[in-house]
Amino acid sequence: MFSQLKNIDRAFQHIKLFSVAFLLVCTLGTVSVVYWSFTMVKESQGRVYILYNGKMLEAFGAQRRMNMPVELRDHIRTFHSLFFTLDPDEKAIAATVGKALYLADGSAKSAYDNLREAGYYNNLISANISQKIEVDSIQMGNEAPYPFTCYATQKLIRSSSTVLRKLVTRGRVRVLDSQTDHNPHGFLIEGWETLVNTDVGKGALP
Repeated sequence: MFSQLKNIDRAFQHIKLFSVAFLLVCTLGTVSVVYWSFTMVKESQGRVYILYNGKMLEAFGAQRRMNMPVELRDHIRTFHSLFFTLDPDEKAIAATVGKALYLADGSAKSAYDNLREAGYYNNLISANISQKIEVDSIQMGNEAPYPFTCYATQKLIRSSSTVLRKLVTRGRVRVLDSQTDHNPHGFLIEGWETLVNTDVGKGALP
């Protein structure tokens, strides 16, 4: 009788160990499935499907902070291009500068008003001068609001020659909470000022 009780107790211990082991395996399996599911959902949220020429293409989204330096430099480059690329036409100047003013605060508007009052744009129009700009480099800070210094070359294109002008500006960039059609990056240039704007010589016509 005692041997039967020992066998029953031993069998009960085996069943208990098996039950505990089975419960652990089930728990680990459940946790693994839940983790895998959350991972798949997170990855799927970062995917974008684009229909191009009747074909479905898959693209992957990235967090904004990963592309922040690139977007900041593009915003600064776009602003300078719009503000300083001018044709000798009053409406064209107002249109391009107007687009630039969406990308900056009142400091850019003040600079525009000062140039207009000084007759700068009228001189471009009367002399049929086209103005273009090439951004050479942009030095950026690493913390918001992101300070920057922009180095560029202006070209004043006349019918007979091209005058080159060195341009250096600085300011800082604030990150906005929203993006719009007028400001697709969602940045705003603040405290913008021109440090250097001097002639450096004449170049060949492009």
